[in-house]
Amino acid sequence: MFVLADIERRARLWGWSRIMMGAAALRGVPGLRFAKVMGSGDRGGFDPMKPSASIQALFCVFDDARAADAFTGPSGALRAWQDRSRECLVVGLRPYSCRGSWSGRRLEASASAPAHGPVVSLTRASIRPSKAVAFWRMQPAAARSLADRPGCLLAAGVGEAPVLRQATFSVWSSVAAMDAYARTGAHQDAIRAAAHGAFFSESMFVRFVPHAAQGTWQGRPLAC
Repeated sequence: MFVLADIERRARLWGWSRIMMGAAALRGVPGLRFAKVMGSGDRGGFDPMKPSASIQALFCVFDDARAADAFTGPSGALRAWQDRSRECLVVGLRPYSCRGSWSGRRLEASASAPAHGPVVSLTRASIRPSKAVAFWRMQPAAARSLADRPGCLLAAGVGEAPVLRQATFSVWSSVAAMDAYARTGAHQDAIRAAAHGAFFSESMFVRFVPHAAQGTWQGRPLAC
């Protein structure tokens, strides 16, 4: 499950404290196997030097669908974010492809690649401090090409920590549209440079089938 929340001004101190607490902010949630609480760039963008004062994200992995439904239900833990947000988007996810790990945790595929319809990409990396400058020199071009790419329905830059622990969440109209972006242009150049430069101490690249989206982001619902 992935959540994007734009915290109201009155609750921003609470929101910042959730990011500082990290996964501990969700301690005790029944059936929660893995969680990350992250900040975002300005307006949900990709510039780590311009963090957003209000936007944050949650990535949660549950034991089963029942636990996930309880989390998003009327009395679930997610209500704390929804009640304090100007806008909140919640997307249920089933992974169909995963490479790498996040804090040592790997995701097992539980779905098949869709023949049609939207797909989600989640990429995250722990950037080696010695490689941070070189990595971020390439990132603006890749981020711009993502935002302008046909078939990209939504894209957000998020991260556990500024500069060094970053992630990208994107929703695409189809597998073909996502692959066209991943294998061409600035993004392909960044992938090649990362591979040859050993930029990351850990990374994870996951593709999901989205389902049961609720709420809106930037004024629009997400059709799954």
